[in-house]
Amino acid sequence: MATIVGIAGSLRRSSYNAALLRAAATLAPPELTIEIASIRDIPLYDGDLEAADRMPEVVASLKDRIAQADGLLLVTPEYNSSLPGVFKNAIDWLSRPAGDIPRVFGKKPVALMGATTGRGGTALAQAAWLPVLRYLGTQPWFGPRLSVAAAKSVFDANGNLVDREITRLVRTYMAGFAEFLNRAG
Repeated sequence: MATIVGIAGSLRRSSYNAALLRAAATLAPPELTIEIASIRDIPLYDGDLEAADRMPEVVASLKDRIAQADGLLLVTPEYNSSLPGVFKNAIDWLSRPAGDIPRVFGKKPVALMGATTGRGGTALAQAAWLPVLRYLGTQPWFGPRLSVAAAKSVFDANGNLVDREITRLVRTYMAGFAEFLNRAG
């Protein structure tokens, strides 16, 4: 059984990306466990804290969880045609010190998906993540893109995925990522 850490890149309590992550965890094949992590308590990156060797505990704990996982699922919103600052900030902290990158991210299989209320989906945000993932030495999975547009019509008021076609796509996507993890492992 493979275990992945899933992170939604939004701080909003009723985030469609957090809802998509919960749906992915529910729809994943039985041989794949998704541990949902949060970036809510990660402070803004501060090089002075790092220089003083004061890594925030929330960051150190998440780094260890990612390092021990078989893979990583990033569920990204798209803000202004790119990746969200709070999500990038979290990854910036998780990649410090730079010498720790291979332990945390090196050759780690990574999948990207995202949801937005707009019609364009999250294709630009997902593309913006690729140089970051390359720098971190991950193994991005280039299966079918999962970019949910018009999220207000896909999730109900409680954040449950209610669209049958998107449900099918998420199930297929997670099965494909599980297969990729098996081949990568």
